[in-house]
Amino acid sequence: MQMRTLGKTGEKISMLGLGGFHLLEISKSEGKAIIDRYLDAGGNYVETAYSYGKGESEKKIGQVVKDRRNSMFLVSKCPARDRKTASELIDESLRNLNTDHVDLMLFHGVKSFEEVNEIFSEEGAVRAFEEAKEAGKIRYIGMSMHGWADTLIESIHRYPMDAVMHTFNYFDRFNFPTSESELIPLCQEKGIGIIGMKPVADGLLYRSPEQAFRYAFSLPVSTVVAGFNTMEMLEMDLKLAEDFTPMTEEEKEDLFRTAPELGNYVCRLCSKCEPAPHDLPIEKIFQLEGMYDRQLRDGKVRDAAEFALRDRLRHWFGTQNVAMERYAELNVNPEHFNDCKELEKLCPYHLPIVNKLEIAHYKLTGQKEPF
Repeated sequence: MQMRTLGKTGEKISMLGLGGFHLLEISKSEGKAIIDRYLDAGGNYVETAYSYGKGESEKKIGQVVKDRRNSMFLVSKCPARDRKTASELIDESLRNLNTDHVDLMLFHGVKSFEEVNEIFSEEGAVRAFEEAKEAGKIRYIGMSMHGWADTLIESIHRYPMDAVMHTFNYFDRFNFPTSESELIPLCQEKGIGIIGMKPVADGLLYRSPEQAFRYAFSLPVSTVVAGFNTMEMLEMDLKLAEDFTPMTEEEKEDLFRTAPELGNYVCRLCSKCEPAPHDLPIEKIFQLEGMYDRQLRDGKVRDAAEFALRDRLRHWFGTQNVAMERYAELNVNPEHFNDCKELEKLCPYHLPIVNKLEIAHYKLTGQKEPF
């Protein structure tokens, strides 16, 4: 398997990483078999979190760690924001994992600026991380965040982290565009390792695994982490890593145009509809709709299973309130929407711009009446 460098750390990690969340769904013996097979195939990035079953995933990985610690770059994530709790959980994670150190410990799922402030305060979790690093319990320090990149960007400006973990897939690149347009360049500038996750968008891209993984692998990330709850799933992803060839820019554009999950509703942020009448910020509105619910509630009728999946995932990242606050700052006048009808002829993706503006306004203003 191809090995890539984790930023300024210089560590070599496998392009396909093993994530520990889905180990919660299977037995210890099944989990051990999957982890052993992954390591035997040349993978070495093994990651989990205390929050995955309050240590259950760590313990399942720990049964392999005790015999194969030198075969893996071992990562866990800590949910605590204060110094005392973080220190306690770091020690508990090490016990669960049957090791005296992890290679990388991440602040887990930091989703607000308030949490950023708490982590980097005088008695914040960062102090526990630094103390653990000095004691040899962790080698590198990083942070993870899902969907919205702003807290990671802010944290990078405040602290010299070694790595960040974030969502990268061809669906959410249009819902949270700063992930690729700002976060990646900033990490490259500072030599921070980039760990990709959610290549199939939490399952939304389940019908397109080949192009989903190929797109994620083609980004300048050190590894793409995926969870496996069956040996068949692991073998498929191993083969995708083995057969990988980088996606060209032309291939990416073709994917953005033809991907069924994007369809004729998700805005590709191409700016062809600007300038709009009355200086209506159409692209910004659709970006905020992406932040609100990943543009998953589109008014289209689907079968029950597909609706349930999309409905479950649309507020997956919990950023709807931020989106609504930012939309309110735009002072959008919905009476101007119908004046944008002619712009629909300019959209290369055939988006129903006027109807989409109405739906976005309904979502982002919390209206009670149906759209």
